[in-house]
Amino acid sequence: SWGMMDQGQVRRQRLYRLSGIVLRRRDLGEADRLLTVFTRDRGKVTLLAKGVRRAASRKAGHLEPFTHTDLLVAKGANLDLVTQAETIDAHRHVREDLWLSSLAYAAAELADAFTVDEDPNAALFDLLLDTVGRLDSGQPSSLAMRYYELHVLALVGYQPQLFHCVHCNRPLEPVVNFLSLDRGGCLCPQHGANVDGTIALPLDVLKVLRYLQAHPWEQIAVLQLRPEVLAQVESILARYIVYHLERTLRAPVFLEKLRRALIAPKE
Repeated sequence: SWGMMDQGQVRRQRLYRLSGIVLRRRDLGEADRLLTVFTRDRGKVTLLAKGVRRAASRKAGHLEPFTHTDLLVAKGANLDLVTQAETIDAHRHVREDLWLSSLAYAAAELADAFTVDEDPNAALFDLLLDTVGRLDSGQPSSLAMRYYELHVLALVGYQPQLFHCVHCNRPLEPVVNFLSLDRGGCLCPQHGANVDGTIALPLDVLKVLRYLQAHPWEQIAVLQLRPEVLAQVESILARYIVYHLERTLRAPVFLEKLRRALIAPKE
């Protein structure tokens, strides 16, 4: 009958496809989960997956954190519902390695922290997907993470100025310069030494940060860096990120979790 056809049409209009990366999930009630999914076209969305915590659920395996997944979603009154899920890439190697999965969690949390719902950032989506893929394929994990962090900063409007003094705009000399968190970049010795809240940047550390900022991943992946230089780069980026997230008034609990993920204990 006409009425039946009409219902079918309504149902079809209510369904849409979405592919994305699962950033995080939260248990709800007895068997359901709330998912935060980062998509290329729509940005970050919150979806409800009903029944996925039941043993018999076929969707559960396709909705793990940092899985790249293809979803069929139904429009709901308050939350849209996941009706089908199909894995595009499970990033299985990352999932089976505790250290790599902690890095992937940190990468997902960073994308989550710097984005708001329904605000598309295709370049950030691609960067996150590429980064988890790099971790998964055994590329240098520490370099992959530093490259990711520096480029996330650029894509969300916090790119640090590493080539000129942010005070006098003169090109930085090859000496110990200083990083100012609140001014978003480097200060020359004249304007940065003995100034509160600046971090001394040894020349080799500044060189690495610049190289990470200015070159494609293929040229980064082959770098051989001294562990102590890499550790300094990591700690400086962590401080820079946490500072700017605090300025954007993220929830303190979330920040503390992120701070622990960024400044994670080493293997």
